[in-house]
Amino acid sequence: ILVNNAGIYFSKPALLLSEEDWDKMLSVNLKGQFLCAQRAAREMAKNKWGRIINIASVASGQTGIGIAGGAHYTASKGGIIGMSETLAIEWAPLGITVNVIGPGAIDTPMVGAAQIPKAAFDAMISRIPLNRMGRPEEISATVVFLASDEASYVTGATFFVDGG
Repeated sequence: ILVNNAGIYFSKPALLLSEEDWDKMLSVNLKGQFLCAQRAAREMAKNKWGRIINIASVASGQTGIGIAGGAHYTASKGGIIGMSETLAIEWAPLGITVNVIGPGAIDTPMVGAAQIPKAAFDAMISRIPLNRMGRPEEISATVVFLASDEASYVTGATFFVDGG
């Protein structure tokens, strides 16, 4: 079982993004997940069984949800969904499922490090139908399901755990 949960985030308006900024974001968030998945799948294929769960973001595939200053981030996380759908097709005959979790606003140190101004934070929460941030255990419960035998018929899917 591989849970690909590495990621970075830093905000920068698109007109100010350097090629180095772009490459750093995509290298960690997308390339890193691909290389880990590829390495794990090679081992999983030997057993004809495996689970790969890639972590993306609600900002990667939901219409109308973008992040000002996050073009590089949303591109990297959107790439994870497309990559995962392709890997799911390619690796299904090997007994490997590949799925994605797209968390919304989750109460983690990464969110705290983003130093979101209070007004922006309050506006973000107000757009969540459940009117709160998610908890890490709400993501981990989805991971446990996707890693289980109960999810053996689930591959190429994206689960947005985002409070609605």
